[in-house]
Amino acid sequence: MLAESVVPSPAIAVVGRHNSGKTTIVERAVAELTARGFDVGTVKHHGHVGFDIDVPGKDSWRHRRAGATETWISAPGQIAMIATIPDEAECARIVARMPGHDVVIVEGYRKSGLPTIEVMRAANPHDSKVAETFYQAACDGVPLTCDFVQAARASRREAPAPGSPVDPGKMPTEATVAVVTDIPRAHEAAARYGIPSFDLADTQGLVNFIEKTVVRPRMTVVVQAGGESRRMGRSKATVPFMGRPLIQRLIERVCHAADELVVTTNEPENLAFLHQEYPQMHIRLVRDELDRRGALPGIYTALKNATYDAVAVVACDMVFASPRLVAAEFQELNRTGAAAVVPVNRNGYEPFHAVYRASACLPAVEKRLEKGDARAQAFFERSRSANSPSRACSWPSRAAAASSTRTRPTTWPSPNGSPATRKTASTNVTTGARDVVTAGRDNITRPRCHPCVSVCRLGMVYCSARFSTLKCSSSKGNGREDQ
Repeated sequence: MLAESVVPSPAIAVVGRHNSGKTTIVERAVAELTARGFDVGTVKHHGHVGFDIDVPGKDSWRHRRAGATETWISAPGQIAMIATIPDEAECARIVARMPGHDVVIVEGYRKSGLPTIEVMRAANPHDSKVAETFYQAACDGVPLTCDFVQAARASRREAPAPGSPVDPGKMPTEATVAVVTDIPRAHEAAARYGIPSFDLADTQGLVNFIEKTVVRPRMTVVVQAGGESRRMGRSKATVPFMGRPLIQRLIERVCHAADELVVTTNEPENLAFLHQEYPQMHIRLVRDELDRRGALPGIYTALKNATYDAVAVVACDMVFASPRLVAAEFQELNRTGAAAVVPVNRNGYEPFHAVYRASACLPAVEKRLEKGDARAQAFFERSRSANSPSRACSWPSRAAAASSTRTRPTTWPSPNGSPATRKTASTNVTTGARDVVTAGRDNITRPRCHPCVSVCRLGMVYCSARFSTLKCSSSKGNGREDQ
């Protein structure tokens, strides 16, 4: 990321019993992912009470001994924190404090709710027992959604003694998305369940799987600066705002959601100062592709010049542009496979605080431009008319498609909703995703999405003017400073 990020990091957990080789698998995966250019974060779950990362006698250790409940150690290039907490920290809260990574790999935290990679090693006798139970359950056709471990134990042998090393919770479950093992029975069981399995030494294969299913796609954020404004008689980008050019306000806000930052303008020479102001951001100044006024030509330039497929487009005069809303739109784009995620308020769509999938939207934008349309609304109106919002819609899901042959429910969040007839949804904007209903008729899919965004796909728009009750903090004229 170009700055301190607000984009949540995707995470996956590597789990197994003691001495299964989890740390070795994590170490190799992190090294390979890093070699491929990804930014990786890690979390290590320490199952025992108490640990110490500080050095007795050092200043920070003395702070803790004196009674400090939270101590930060900061040096150039490094920072660390150790704190006293009343209970064990939840994995979700830890990962939430690690935004901006391409992926976070968690070692342990089996019950975190994350998708898990199960490790089993033949040299570990406990793993061999687990693999046998796993295999028998697969042969019996018992779904992983069932607690087949308890069922197997109840039917085949006495319950384990207290403190048994093979804990009922340390078995493959419906959260298991891959198995890493050198035990043939475990490979066969995984195949029966439709779960990919990898040999302990197959780091490349495992990392290919993580890259395909977990690693966060990257996003280009494009600030539309344009050129001379007829209303202002000068470029809006250089209008003074709080003592500085307005464009700087926008860059400093949206950079927190960007992997790449592009400014489109028909006067790049006047914005060259941005390279000196923000050398670490490597901002690209791109001249408008078309010598035509209008919103749609601006979107065309943004989509055509973005490095990444996900493209956020923000107008330079949106002084309250929200990087958190851009991040939420980006997440929804990835979750649903939609072509665009666009805020909507009582005045309609806001195309200049939206996230687009360039591969899907660019051909459609080109067609509208060929027909002489220059308004962004023409693009959305055309998409909406291609398929009535009263028809049931299906959402593409890469992970769901990959697991369609499994004999158990997919462990990945499904974007499909249930039929609904409600027209509005009550959602607290600060709490994340909730149900948002697409229309007030029967047989309407109800996708789960961010309360401030609506999802559209080429040929079908999943929102309509009926969403007038939804508010978008990024709308022009909003008087709140909301990030």
